[in-house]
Parts: sequence; C-alpha cells; structure tokens
Amino acid sequence: MTVESTRPVVVVDSVTHRIGSTTALTDVSLSVDAGQLVVLAGRSGSGKTTLLHLVAGVSRPTSGRVEVLGDDPCVRHDWASVSLTPQHSAVAGGLTVAENVGLPASLRGGAVDAALLASLGLDAVADRPATDTSLGEQQRTAIARGLVLQPVVALFDEPTSHQDDEHVDLVLAALLEARARGSAVVVATHDTRVVDVADRVVRLSEGRAREDLRSS
Repeated sequence: MTVESTRPVVVVDSVTHRIGSTTALTDVSLSVDAGQLVVLAGRSGSGKTTLLHLVAGVSRPTSGRVEVLGDDPCVRHDWASVSLTPQHSAVAGGLTVAENVGLPASLRGGAVDAALLASLGLDAVADRPATDTSLGEQQRTAIARGLVLQPVVALFDEPTSHQDDEHVDLVLAALLEARARGSAVVVATHDTRVVDVADRVVRLSEGRAREDLRSS
C-alpha cells in the first residue's frame, strides 16, 4: 500500500494512558512519516509496548489522540495498512513457516514471498511446522509475516530479542529494506544495534518521552 500524502502517517498527540491504577504513559506526543525508522528506546516498563499497542489500535488512550493514516487505529484491521509484531512468539500453530509468513497475503489471494523468506534465513525451514522451529526462527517468521504486504506502518516489539549476532544483521536489513520501500517502521527496543540504524530515537522513561537530537 502506498501513501502519497505528505502528512505524517502516525500521530500521537498529548496521550496519557492508564492501566488500572498505573499511569503507563504521560502526555506523550509523536509523529512518524512514511519512510522513517523510529526507535522507541527504554527499559522494560518504560511504556514502549503500551505506545506500540495504542498505535496498533490494540487499545485506546485514556486521554489524547492517536491517528494512523488520518483515522482511529482501533477501526483498522488491514495488514497492508498496519502490522504489529509482538515481542513473544506469535506463530500460528498448525501452519508451516511459509504458511505463517504468507497468511496476510493468502487472505488477499496472494502467495508467500520466497525472497522475503530467504532474506530472513527462513528458506531452509519454510516447510517445517512453525512451532517446531527455534525461538529465533519463530520470531523471524513473525517479522516476515509483518512485512509481507509492505504495510504503510510496521510496528515491532523487541524484534531482536531471540536473535544471535548473525541473525540480528538479517533483522536489521529487513527493517531497513521496509523503510526503503516507504513503510513507517516503529521499533520498541533496548538493543543498541537497532538504535544505531534508526532515523530517530524517542526515549521513554517512566511513561514520559523525549526525542534524541541527532545530527543529520
């Protein structure tokens, strides 16, 4: 899916979010353009995952505004618009690696992208049940599934958490390729290797956000 507008594809405006009695985010604002790779950096519990979930439409903010492609993300369910790859294993049981990766495309009558499988080192296990592969392979399967339709907004929660050094490089290359194709890529991570390749870094601490000033 291609976005021709010059407006940001993600807008988070003065968002505060509470989960029970805990304030997870406080007055957070953020915008992301197409073709940007933005990292949400911070320790566990800093609010990174909560912010991703609000952008993905998994939940609504307690106050403030979240828009994706000019709309409320809670009404969007199209993988070509927004994809979310969670931190923990998200493969579908009973499906092979290739079937998992191709699931969003199959819903549109398309086929799995063999080049995408190969780029993430999954071609050798493509026909294996996804649940019979390693945690690293399962994570890369979920990453590939999140990218298969070249979504306008691609969200990733700790996408390198189960990867060794060699496969971290494959994940980074996939994120950069998605950015080059025009996706707005937002990654929650504490991995400095991901931070180093980002266009922008937003640091969260105790639910508050500040953006790093980086030289161009």
